[in-house]
Amino acid sequence: MSALHANMELLRKLLVGFVRDEVRKVGISKVTLGLSGGIDSALVVFIAAEALGPENVHAVCMPYKTSNPESEAHARLVATACSVNFSVVPITAMVDAYFDIFPDADNMRRGNKMARERMTILFDHSALLRALVLGTSNKTELLLGYGTLYGDMASALNPIGDIYKTQVWQLSTAMGIPAEVIEKKPSADLWAGQTDEEELGFSYRQVDELLYRMVDQRLTRPELIAAGFEGAFIDTIYAKIQNSHFKRRLPVIAKVSNRTIDRDFRYARDWGK
Repeated sequence: MSALHANMELLRKLLVGFVRDEVRKVGISKVTLGLSGGIDSALVVFIAAEALGPENVHAVCMPYKTSNPESEAHARLVATACSVNFSVVPITAMVDAYFDIFPDADNMRRGNKMARERMTILFDHSALLRALVLGTSNKTELLLGYGTLYGDMASALNPIGDIYKTQVWQLSTAMGIPAEVIEKKPSADLWAGQTDEEELGFSYRQVDELLYRMVDQRLTRPELIAAGFEGAFIDTIYAKIQNSHFKRRLPVIAKVSNRTIDRDFRYARDWGK
């Protein structure tokens, strides 16, 4: 699969240039992002540090009381490795204050609340620092809807939203991200013992093989089966893509005029500058 083994030096140059250009064209020089200790946010912070200089990157670790202490340790390791600004803002008190009212909430509700709480902190830091919020969701997660709307899926810019998890691992190795972060099991760390692949029911590398052919190459179901994928797996992934499409679009606006926002009234981010 050639596209999943792209020229890493070229990909690095493109993503670094994207962050530099898109941040500066709106008259801003700084960015902020959540640094979880996982590989996706680690890659984004490395890209941002190279694009803007480490002094202009503000990484925030936002642990909950059940978060694995290793996550914060890895976040500190990454921040130190690329010399960016780093702070820790615990979210336990604010999350627990809400769920004291709803003590029977399940893990999904609690996880969504944590993700959105973290994003409110990042957007507050955006106002404090006059910085843009960088997203850390990769293409695999976005296609599967594996993220929280207005939580970890929210951002002003996302440099890795068009590269699959497989490519995230490849580029992270090329950019020198600490091995401890690259080799750990992917996890949103929303509750004790949670891992992405166990929750999804398949591995990222397995689904990336299918997603690339299904989305990028636009192979039909018979062609995917001929390529060796099981019909049930194809149907499961297709349903995930279809059912989560609303997460990849701006809120739908009722059209009652000639120029509706995001339909007829659409301009580049730096329009008029």
